[in-house]
Amino acid sequence: MLEVINPFDLQSIDAVPLVNWETIDKWLTSATNLHSDRRNRLPSYKRIEILKNAANLMTEQTEYLAHQIAVEGGKPIVDARIEVARAIDGVELGITELSHLKGTEIPMDLTKAGSGRIAFTMREPIGPVVAVSAFNHPLNLIVHQVVPAVAVGCPVLVKPADDTPLSCRSFVKILYEAGLPEEWCRFTPCDIPTAEKMVTDKRVAFFSFIGSANVGWMLRSKLAAGTRCALEHGGAAPVILDTNADREPMISSILKGGFYHSGQVCVSTQRIFASKSQSMEIAEELAAEASKLIVGDATLTETDCGPLIRTREVSRIADWVCEAKKSGASVLCGGDKLSDTMYAPTVLFNPPHDIRVSNAEIFGPIICVYSYETLTEAFEQANAHPFAFQSSVFTGDLGVAMDAIQQLNASAVMVNDHTAFRVDWMPFSGQRQSGYNTGGIGYTMHDMTQEKMAVIKL
Repeated sequence: MLEVINPFDLQSIDAVPLVNWETIDKWLTSATNLHSDRRNRLPSYKRIEILKNAANLMTEQTEYLAHQIAVEGGKPIVDARIEVARAIDGVELGITELSHLKGTEIPMDLTKAGSGRIAFTMREPIGPVVAVSAFNHPLNLIVHQVVPAVAVGCPVLVKPADDTPLSCRSFVKILYEAGLPEEWCRFTPCDIPTAEKMVTDKRVAFFSFIGSANVGWMLRSKLAAGTRCALEHGGAAPVILDTNADREPMISSILKGGFYHSGQVCVSTQRIFASKSQSMEIAEELAAEASKLIVGDATLTETDCGPLIRTREVSRIADWVCEAKKSGASVLCGGDKLSDTMYAPTVLFNPPHDIRVSNAEIFGPIICVYSYETLTEAFEQANAHPFAFQSSVFTGDLGVAMDAIQQLNASAVMVNDHTAFRVDWMPFSGQRQSGYNTGGIGYTMHDMTQEKMAVIKL
């Protein structure tokens, strides 16, 4: 059994049976047979009907789903409600994007050899999908991995994060209630050796992973020949502050980007580069606002920052901040364990660039402010890592904005917005060590299909 613990008070809230390899083996065989039986695949109109039903059921259960996110994952209830709304939108987006999956005509008579023929392409489901998910958005991430598979007609086995399996289980049950036959989507909590065996099985056509880079790249190296994949990891998102940026909305935006879900977001704002003349003042303003954030029980509406997902993460964060302080960083606010499960929102000023808060993903409620002499120096410092995900620049100068867009190593550059901004129909991807392939529901649907061409000789 997998015991589910509330990360705030460490009380047991539920238990989920683990699935053994013998069962998973049968499910993979069933998924393979479903995909191979082309005449009896679920037609598009039926899949659309199921997803519409699922969205309606989720809407009816919004408060239950939000509370479940808060108690199993520690996300403040206000943000958990937003996650549920996004997840519902994501299901509906799967319906919309299905109409955009289409082939093209290929001109044949461009040469004499091709004349007398017509050709066109079509997209087909790629085959069985295995999805392994993360804890920090326990419903919406599942939607991003499972809905594309259901929408395009791929059988899917989904393994939730060990800390947050309840939201995944609820969504799979909703799909069943919406009319999806159980063999098309399997809730698959399992231990690590079994998960690795499932992921690397030769029957898997597509592997979707959201989680740590070490695990994701390791699993990719072991995939069976022919298995395609998408990996979403994290980074240490940089923000460049120009001297002429509008200060008040900038401070508010950075605060949201850095402390949303206590920093447990793969594109959480982490490294902030400000000009030497303004950096201390900006850091102090951020610290003053961060000190006002309410840290506590995620189920309470007044809570801004909930607990970290595990007690060892609190200890890790404390160690990293202690290292920064000993190395010369100034702790402008926070810097303290509030309990075994919570850490105070913390602003560090000018930590050295060669310590962990500067060169690794913090994944906690810590932001670092650094001084720069020139924008060129700021870009170099921002790019000085082997990972690249989302980034941002705050400026009132279009030229600086365009320079940042060109100079920053990132898959996306937000202008006058924080690094954690996202809507679910945009491409979302890590570059270099931060990931592989592209997320976003429509993009994932495309990756879970493959193109087939027909050439007809007249």
